[in-house]
Amino acid sequence: MKLKQWGSLLLSCMLSVSLVVGCSSNGSGGTKEPDSSGEAAAKINETGFPIVNDKITVTGFAGKFFANADWNNIKLWQEYEKMTNVHVQWDTVQKDNLAEKRNLLLAGGDYPEIFYASAFPRADLLKYGKQGAFIPLNDLIDKYAPNFKALMEKYPVIEKGITMPDGNIYGLPTLFDPEFRSVLYGTPWVKSEWLTKLGIAEPQTLDDFYNMLKAFKENDPNGNGQKDEYAWGGVKTTGIVNYLRGSFGLNYHGTSNINVDTDPESGKVRFIPSDPRYKELLQFVNKLYKDGLLEQDIMSVKSTEVDAKGMEGLLGVVDNVDPVAIYNQEGYVGLPVLKGPHGDQMFSATGSPLGNIGMFVLTDKAKNPEALIRWMDYFYSDEGIRMFFMGWKDETYTEDADGNVDYVDDIKNNPGGLNLDQAVGQYLIWPGGYYPGFVTQKYFKGAEGLPTSVENAKKAEPYVIPQDKIWPPFNFTADEQSELTGIQADINTYVEEMSDKFISGNESFDNWDQYVATLQKMGLDRYLAIYQSAADRYTK
Repeated sequence: MKLKQWGSLLLSCMLSVSLVVGCSSNGSGGTKEPDSSGEAAAKINETGFPIVNDKITVTGFAGKFFANADWNNIKLWQEYEKMTNVHVQWDTVQKDNLAEKRNLLLAGGDYPEIFYASAFPRADLLKYGKQGAFIPLNDLIDKYAPNFKALMEKYPVIEKGITMPDGNIYGLPTLFDPEFRSVLYGTPWVKSEWLTKLGIAEPQTLDDFYNMLKAFKENDPNGNGQKDEYAWGGVKTTGIVNYLRGSFGLNYHGTSNINVDTDPESGKVRFIPSDPRYKELLQFVNKLYKDGLLEQDIMSVKSTEVDAKGMEGLLGVVDNVDPVAIYNQEGYVGLPVLKGPHGDQMFSATGSPLGNIGMFVLTDKAKNPEALIRWMDYFYSDEGIRMFFMGWKDETYTEDADGNVDYVDDIKNNPGGLNLDQAVGQYLIWPGGYYPGFVTQKYFKGAEGLPTSVENAKKAEPYVIPQDKIWPPFNFTADEQSELTGIQADINTYVEEMSDKFISGNESFDNWDQYVATLQKMGLDRYLAIYQSAADRYTK
């Protein structure tokens, strides 16, 4: 049930330029507008159900998780077929093989009418859209998707974020309700019992934070006479660095474009990992590491090892969702947003409400694109969201007099020994986190929806950067993407390697200028110019 666990979306293996989808059914490399006249359009009921009077069969491809039952027999799709008269013949592949399989389908030309939960990266949406394999959705949304259109009008970031530089929309996204704060951000969790036992107040500054971790490490807060406590529990250094970014005045636009934001002095895009403030951040984390307040193998530790310590209650701070949900450990509260050395007290480790934008794609093989966009649009409505996440009243969920919903006991405490994801996955397909749709607090029952998570988010709220300042991941033109791909991959790899070396002490901060000079040689100026163009388009 951990949404964050699946939060990082698949990056596609890029097909070489020679693998052109020239075998698409329109026979051209141009963009194909859907046919909204004639026999196809005549079958469509523009509102209500069924969507079509005579049943149609559609081919669909999707990524799925092990917890899900066979999609061709799962209740969600069976019931929705009864409502819509749209039968989808599903071809599914496990998430780990998704990128390879979807790319092979496109390269061979034997692809379906719908790509669902297929997590296409933005570059692929533009690439296959320009080749004509993916059809533009702009007019279809305008005419046949009132629920999604209403969300675009309410939250302008959606339309701006899903529109490619050519003006077309080629995919529908996973959306996170901007009012569902705890799914968008959440600080790490601190064991309040240890604070009380050691007589420590919740930290407010970096010095407080350091002293708290040091006390957890050295003063036996679990009272067993052994120094077996771990001050900070997390995998890799990303969590601690992201938590502290705002305290050093970094990432004014959130973390969707993790390495860039706006320089407060010049107003231009800056590269954060070469900024002096980022150096200060790494120096502070290096101090934590050097003094044993982070695991000495944090760069390579496996999540299972951290989880084992969490289950034993040995973690003072947990960099994950509420430990009650994953470790069955109660009594953790959200860490405060810390004031940094220059007076910054900002929580910027938050992404955009716009998730992966390539979760629902219509190809040029779609015979009834109008029916299919209506089919998808239902899951952006309140009624559709409830069915997608909760199922059916009195069968899979109950509802109280105030409208609060919860799964029935057979799902929450499955008699066959299934965990919650597995039990839900016999009826619904959302466990695992791969789907187009709208995630709301009312219907999402993962860890981020727990009352404790909601309180954690409220605690951070006064310091979170405003929603209208948060950037979604940028869209690039084909030429920009072609140039950026190589530069960015090399720069990102180098930054990750060097950040860990600086933190661990394997690289001296005396060599910082040499590190920055190497970035320049790798094409940093061009990298920034491309991001500046994308930022200008977005803010226009």
